[in-house]
Amino acid sequence: MRILHVIDTLSPASGGPPEAVRQLVLAYEQELPAARIEVVCLDRPGDSFLAGIPCPVHALGQRSLGRFAFSPRLWRWLHTHAARFDVIIMNGIWNFPGVAVRSAARQARKRYGVFVHGALDPWFNRKYPLKRVKKTLYWPIQYAVLRDAAAVFFTTAIERDLAQTSFQPSKWNGIVTPYGITDFGECREEFPAQIEQFYGQVPALRGRRFLLFLGRIHEKKGCDLVLKAFGRVAYDHPDVDLVIAGPDQMGMQAQLMRLSERLGIGGRVYWPGMIRGDLKWGALRACEAFVLPSHQENFGISVVEALSAGRPVLISNQVNIWEQIEADRVGLVDEDTLEGTDRLLRRWLELPAAERGAMAMRARPCFLARYTMNRTAKIINELFAPVKTADQVSLVV
Repeated sequence: MRILHVIDTLSPASGGPPEAVRQLVLAYEQELPAARIEVVCLDRPGDSFLAGIPCPVHALGQRSLGRFAFSPRLWRWLHTHAARFDVIIMNGIWNFPGVAVRSAARQARKRYGVFVHGALDPWFNRKYPLKRVKKTLYWPIQYAVLRDAAAVFFTTAIERDLAQTSFQPSKWNGIVTPYGITDFGECREEFPAQIEQFYGQVPALRGRRFLLFLGRIHEKKGCDLVLKAFGRVAYDHPDVDLVIAGPDQMGMQAQLMRLSERLGIGGRVYWPGMIRGDLKWGALRACEAFVLPSHQENFGISVVEALSAGRPVLISNQVNIWEQIEADRVGLVDEDTLEGTDRLLRRWLELPAAERGAMAMRARPCFLARYTMNRTAKIINELFAPVKTADQVSLVV
């Protein structure tokens, strides 16, 4: 199998989709070493974040029209090279690369799939009504990309069902596939060094309990809810701090920092920025629990990273894996409101230490059972293998 992944950017600052592609590449390498994977993107060839990806990456360095990512160079590249691949996987929608993938795949008579990555959730229509008007006008073009795909991948049944309600028509071959991150096993010898690296970045946290928000500093993620709710509970729990880590794409961090000062918690909230690699894993292993009261999350890669590190998760019921989190008793769930986030933090902080510890012990087994990207790589391989058709493959969440 020769598989091409297409994405507009692999920049970690763009959140889940770039990380998902990276994890899939690692999963192919681990589970299906005979597969030949390549990635094409519109980043500049010299961008530092492209280093270390263990497959050929074709960075074309051309895009315009903002997030639409218009690129004649990508169009030409795909139409020249599509015939080399058995399958093409488009990551993301609402942009030019998807249109180019459909055209090139049809010309080369190749099958393609599309990972929607949560972009058809009706929350976006409610939150951004003007953007909904633009999307409605564009829908005939976007719909054709989804309709003609051999598979449209959703990470949960909730995401699949919600997607059907956003725009019409909405008939495509929707596939729910396991999702998550690649599992390379636990290297416990690395844990102390990772934790020490994090404390080196934020030394004031050494010896302190803290909750960790890890993600884009964006209104969708509910980071303002975390801050306000922490302001309510901080007085009753003086031994607990809060870390808000992630890229500030909208200039929201300065506003939140001013809010923390007004709430009287400025000295107990830490802002290390976007953290990656061992620094990120050190933060996850050192925290008491991970918190994400997001307003919309089709999956939540950072939630799964926390579970893989053995950390309980405190999430809203708008993170689409919340039912599994509750069922496996590896976290707490509440509404994506200030009152709900307040309850979430209070419930955690008032749990006996033994219950918090038991929840942490269940976290990694939950990850291994449900959320390894290794299974996703196998399913893509099975689904598109020449000897099988889609209806011969049993796909179970």
